[in-house]
Amino acid sequence: MAARGLEMKFESYDMLLNACIKKRAFREGQRVHAHMIKTRYLPPVCLRNRLIIFYSKCDRLREARNVLDEMLEKDVVSWTAMISAYSQRGFATEALDLFLEMLRSALDLGKQVHNHVLRCKLPFYVVLQNSLIDMYSKCGNLIYSRRIFDNMPERTVISWTAMLVGYSKHGMGREVVELYKLMRNENKIKPDGVTLLGVLSGCSHGGMENVGLEIFEEMVNGKNGVEPDIEHYGCVVDLLGRAGRVEEAFQFIKKMPFEPTAALWGSLLGACKVHSNIDIGEFVGHRLLEIEPENAGNYVILSNLYASTGRWEDVRMVRDLMLKKAVKKEPGRSWIELDQTLHSFHASDRSHPRREEVFAKMKELSIKFKEAGYVPDLSCVLHDVDEEQKEKILLGHSEKLALTFGLISTSDRAPLRVIKNLRICIDCHNFAKFVSKIYMREVYLRDKNRFHHISMGVCSCGDYW
Repeated sequence: MAARGLEMKFESYDMLLNACIKKRAFREGQRVHAHMIKTRYLPPVCLRNRLIIFYSKCDRLREARNVLDEMLEKDVVSWTAMISAYSQRGFATEALDLFLEMLRSALDLGKQVHNHVLRCKLPFYVVLQNSLIDMYSKCGNLIYSRRIFDNMPERTVISWTAMLVGYSKHGMGREVVELYKLMRNENKIKPDGVTLLGVLSGCSHGGMENVGLEIFEEMVNGKNGVEPDIEHYGCVVDLLGRAGRVEEAFQFIKKMPFEPTAALWGSLLGACKVHSNIDIGEFVGHRLLEIEPENAGNYVILSNLYASTGRWEDVRMVRDLMLKKAVKKEPGRSWIELDQTLHSFHASDRSHPRREEVFAKMKELSIKFKEAGYVPDLSCVLHDVDEEQKEKILLGHSEKLALTFGLISTSDRAPLRVIKNLRICIDCHNFAKFVSKIYMREVYLRDKNRFHHISMGVCSCGDYW
């Protein structure tokens, strides 16, 4: 009877909270929560998640966070609900801070589970091993992922895919191709669509376009039993675009058996910007403005494309159009975590308490790195100003500020871990390589697209991203 009573309570609370979420009825939902507390009802994780979503929908983020913080057990829905609530309401720092907390919790918990499995000598479970591979990969520890993978007595297609996607996300194209060849040579497990998506993506990010095109051709000809879909075609466009084969990518899109998506056009526009193809870029840019008039990224890339060729009148036209449509560009920001405290920087940031130290160190680094061979890449500054001003703008990039702060705030040889919300520019990537080489630091950069692990001045991406 007691179990039935608890079940009825759960169903009642669940129904009431769902109704309050739909109507954003704050007072009513608050009463439901108060009734749980008053009757000493201990709601399961799924009901606590409902409370987080309810408070978030009512713009009561403090109450939502209180619910999360009081949870002894959290699942992915718990974390995601709160992170989304912060992000959607413009609390970027809080969202990222919570995301990092989630990663720490996941990694710590994952290590505990892994140690428990090893300690207790539990029987082999392929699902558990697959999860460990995926977990370590997402936390940036591919050595652990591969160690688990290599020691598996039995592997499924998910095992291979998890390892391949892990390498792909880190831009390790050669490792992706070698592992894929090993998978094919074993001839026990057949790749599926997700596997081949990871392989094509790895080839794209690793600068191995010819290998990627061969694999895609095998798909088209039915040699590996997987028929390509729009995502596989998108990988080929990205692969060709990154390799500078922009015209070929454009013709490929025209011949596709699918209607091109905005994401696919966006990939080509990015390639046009990188490789300064103004003719195709202008066509693709205006096509994207028609499809996604509210996407600020399209305006920014088109504006940058015009700026890279000195077409300043067209730059002003695009920026005026953004103002007219009230479209706002996401500002670039970088974060570095020190002693479990997150420090945030934006371009030319002078709000940090130690800003004077940071800028003084930045000037010192600029001189020292130039003596070691660093040459600022002024093509990364898309403003109509002289070269001296461009160099000053480059020194103010948020990634450089975060790295510099890390140098003055940590002990010698301590690794530096920086997160950027946008794609890292070439100049900041070069700057990070000099930080690593001259100060003998391991540098980990996580931008919008991928992980960069820089050791002794050499990046895992092979300078191709």
